[in-house]
Amino acid sequence: MLTRLADFIKNSEQGLEAETILRGCVHCGFCNASCPTYQLLGDELDGPRGRIYLIKQLLEGETPTQLSRRHLDRCLNCRACETACPSGVKYGRLLDIGRNIEAQQLARPWKQRLLRRLLLWILPYPRRFKLLASLGRSLRPFLTDRLKAKLPARPEPGAWPPARHDRRMLVLEGCVQPALAPNINAAAARVLDRLGISLIPAVSAGCCGALPYHLNDQAGGLDMMRRTIDACWPHLENGVEAIVSTASGCGLGIKDYGLLLCNDPDYAEKAARISALTRDIGEVLQAEDLSVLRIQACGIAFHSPCTLQHGQQLNGVVENILSGLGFTLTAVADAQLCCGSAGTYSILQPELAGRLQAAKISALQAGQPQLIATANIGCLLHLREKADITVLHWIELLE
Repeated sequence: MLTRLADFIKNSEQGLEAETILRGCVHCGFCNASCPTYQLLGDELDGPRGRIYLIKQLLEGETPTQLSRRHLDRCLNCRACETACPSGVKYGRLLDIGRNIEAQQLARPWKQRLLRRLLLWILPYPRRFKLLASLGRSLRPFLTDRLKAKLPARPEPGAWPPARHDRRMLVLEGCVQPALAPNINAAAARVLDRLGISLIPAVSAGCCGALPYHLNDQAGGLDMMRRTIDACWPHLENGVEAIVSTASGCGLGIKDYGLLLCNDPDYAEKAARISALTRDIGEVLQAEDLSVLRIQACGIAFHSPCTLQHGQQLNGVVENILSGLGFTLTAVADAQLCCGSAGTYSILQPELAGRLQAAKISALQAGQPQLIATANIGCLLHLREKADITVLHWIELLE
């Protein structure tokens, strides 16, 4: 795709990166067939190819409008288009660049600004979110049905085994997971303990930075990434062999540190090492002998989050582990499509997210599984709102 970048960006790092990405696009349209919002709305501008043209126009100096913003806002950034693209176009990076330019040139209506600021003030801070969740539970009788569905009863994490093995790995606790589903990391620790690996929580790491970065607070997101690196670095120096993520969204965010901080003279090298050592819990377990586990297998439907199958390109890893352990995986139609959670998307775009949620739950329950398993906290909470059967993180099944 031929581009003529405007003077304000053509010699910048982001401009050069965007131009390289744009030149890889050959307008084939394969991406539209894999795009959830194009499937729902049928509008070229609500598919990757149309959004690439909108971003190209921004880069060439065209003034953004509320209409063009609406089309970019509707993108889930699920990156299914990247999996489908024969040219390897890095659409997710281009979207981040385009949204950043748009945010600098076009103010949002005050209601949108207020909602986004509230999300940025609460969600990336585990203590604030935990306090808010506790308050919400105390007011549960007065909440709407929608809010009740989003706020599960107080969960019990179970025992965390002591660090007793020579092999040690580090796990990030995440933003909302400690308050809403603390048993996920505890279950991972217990499973790894049986495999001779001690899982150490990075208690001071906080948010990985992906959430603010993708909400157009890129500077704030990068600062959180640096704080996460600082929190993890002493553990790396003490010999942990990997950084484990039980939330595929966080795992993808951390694996991008090396790219996003590559020009930071103080953090580039550390960021690259952090990214190289980060493993989804599925990647860890596929390399281990799981015969020591005693599994009570059942029929399940597995929802592979977009951040796992498209972002990290780990499609099939968890499925192979589960089927190898004796679980029966029911067929799921359109498994490549997003469930509608997509970070804060279900809050910012509730109508579209609800339609995607309904379609995904229908596909997951069509094979009459005993339960639904997934690999990301956002997807788990989103599906749990409306599903007729239990929704768990897959690592909880291995206990």
